[in-house]
Amino acid sequence: MSGDTTRAGKHIMLDVLASEGVEFIFGNPGTTELPLLDAFVVEDRIRYILGLNEVVVMGMADGYAQATGKLAVCNLHAAPGLGNAMGMLYNAAKAGAPVLVTAGQQDMSIRLTEPLLWDDLATMARPLCKWSFEVASIAELPRALRRAAKVALTAPTGPVFLSIPGDVLTAMAADDLDLGSPTRIGPRIRGDADAIAAAAAMIRAAQHPVIFAGDHVAKSGAHAELAAFAEAVGAPVYLEGMANTAAFPTNHPLYAGTVARMTPALRAVMQSHDLLISIGADLLTQSQATGVEALAPGTPVVHLDDEPWQIGKNFAAAAAIQGDARATLPELTALLESCGAVRVPGIAAGIAAARADLLARADALTGDMPMQPMPVLKLLGELMPDDAIVIEELLSSGMNTVRQLVPATRPDSWFGMRGGGIGVALPQAAAMKLAHPNRPVVALTGDGSVMYAAAALWTMAHYKLPVVTVVFNNSSYRILKQRTRAIGDHSARTGSFVAMDLTEPAIDFQALAAAHGVKAVKAETLDAVRSAFVAALASDTPTLIEVPVAREA
Repeated sequence: MSGDTTRAGKHIMLDVLASEGVEFIFGNPGTTELPLLDAFVVEDRIRYILGLNEVVVMGMADGYAQATGKLAVCNLHAAPGLGNAMGMLYNAAKAGAPVLVTAGQQDMSIRLTEPLLWDDLATMARPLCKWSFEVASIAELPRALRRAAKVALTAPTGPVFLSIPGDVLTAMAADDLDLGSPTRIGPRIRGDADAIAAAAAMIRAAQHPVIFAGDHVAKSGAHAELAAFAEAVGAPVYLEGMANTAAFPTNHPLYAGTVARMTPALRAVMQSHDLLISIGADLLTQSQATGVEALAPGTPVVHLDDEPWQIGKNFAAAAAIQGDARATLPELTALLESCGAVRVPGIAAGIAAARADLLARADALTGDMPMQPMPVLKLLGELMPDDAIVIEELLSSGMNTVRQLVPATRPDSWFGMRGGGIGVALPQAAAMKLAHPNRPVVALTGDGSVMYAAAALWTMAHYKLPVVTVVFNNSSYRILKQRTRAIGDHSARTGSFVAMDLTEPAIDFQALAAAHGVKAVKAETLDAVRSAFVAALASDTPTLIEVPVAREA
C-alpha cells in the first residue's frame, strides 16, 4: 500500500468525479462524510455547496442537473439523511435528472452490529434510482463511480445511488489501482424507420391531430425540430400534464398551453381531435381519480420517446417510436410533406383568441384587493428578462394560466415540480444560479411550498446568489381547499376546512428571510410588485418578494 495520502479513498473519489466533469457537490455532512470534507481542504476543482438540510441538498442537486444536463452529486449522511431526502429524490427521478446521490455509511468493520445511523442504504434508495449499490472496498470505488456516472447520464437519464462507508474513504489504494475514465453513450438515437413511416401515414390521414410535448423535447434541445413538425402536421401543441420544462416555445403561434391534470378536462380537449401525437410526453398524467379515462377507447396514438417505459404505458400506441426527438423528428417531418400546413392559420387564430381572452380576464381582475394572482403573473411576464430562468411552483395561483402569462421561449428557460412533491423552487433556484451565474433566476412559489425548504434561503445568502423569489401568499393550502370543496360534502356546505389555513399565527416571511440573511419586501399592489421586482433583478444579493393574494378557495 502507498504511503501517499493522495491515494486515500477520499481523494480518489474527488479525482474520479472531477474527471467526470463534476463542478459541485451539494451536501449536508455528518460523521460518516468527515473524511470527504477533510479532503476538500486541499481540493480546488470541485466546490462543496452546503445546504442546511437534506431536502435543500437534494433539491439543489436536482436543479443543477436539470439546468445543465451535467452530472450533479448530492452528498447525504447515512440512513436519516437519505430518508430526509427521499421526497426530493422522487421529484428528481420523475424529472430524469442525472444525479449521483451518495450517502456516507458506517464502517464496514461494524456494519453487522447495526450501529447508530446504519441501514441497508442501497435497498432504501433502489426504488427511485436507475442503479443502487454499496461500495464494499476501495478497490471497488473507482469502478462504482464510473458506472454510476455512465448510468445517470445515459438516456433516459436519472438518479443513481452509492452507499460509501467511511472506512472506504480513509483506506489507502494500491499503487496499481486503475481509476478508469468516463464513458458517454451518445443520446441521439434515431427512431426505427418502419415505425416512423407508420406514424407519417397516420398523421397524413388525420383531419384534426393534436400534439402533446414533454420534458424530453427540452432535454434534447428539439424546440426548432418540434416547431417545424407541428407546422407540417398542422396541430396545436399542449404541454404534458405535469409539465416541468419549456417543451415548446410559448411565443409560437401553435402553442396551446396546458390542460388541467384531471381526466374530464383532458377528455374534453381530445373530443376535438382524431389523432394524439405524443413527443416525449408522460402521456396524460392525471392528478386524481375521476372515474373517466383521458382518452376515448380506440383513440389512435403516435408516441415518440427516448424512454420505452412511457410508450404505450397507459394508452396503446399504434406507431411506437423509441428515439431522440431532435434526431428523429426531422425524418418524420420530411415524410409529411407539410400535409397539414393549410390548417395552421385557423388553429393559430383560435389560440390567439383564447390568449387574448385570458389576458382580458387578467386585466379585469386588476383592481381586486387583495390582489388576484393572474394580474400579478401578467405583470411579471411583461417584466421578465428574455434570458431569465423561471422555477415555478404555483399550485393554485398559477394553475393552467402561468405559462400563458409568463413567457418561456428557450428549452432551458423554465422548470417546475415534475414529481409533484412541493418545496422544489427555492433549492432548485439556488443551484440554477450557480449553474448560470450570468442569467436572471426567478422562483415563483407559494407560501406553503416555501416552508418545505425555507433553509435554502441561507444557501442563497451564504454563497451570494442573487435569486429573485416571489412568494404568492394566500395564507393557506389553497389547492387543497379547492379539491376538498370539489368533493361536495361538509367543507363545500359549511366553508370550513380542517388543517388548510396557515394562520394564527401568520407566517412572517419578512422575518423568515431576514433570519436567513435574505432581503425581503412585501408588495401589496401591482405598482409595488413592479418596483420590487425591477429592483430585485438589478440586485447582486438574493431578494424575497412577498405578494399577498386572495385567499378564497
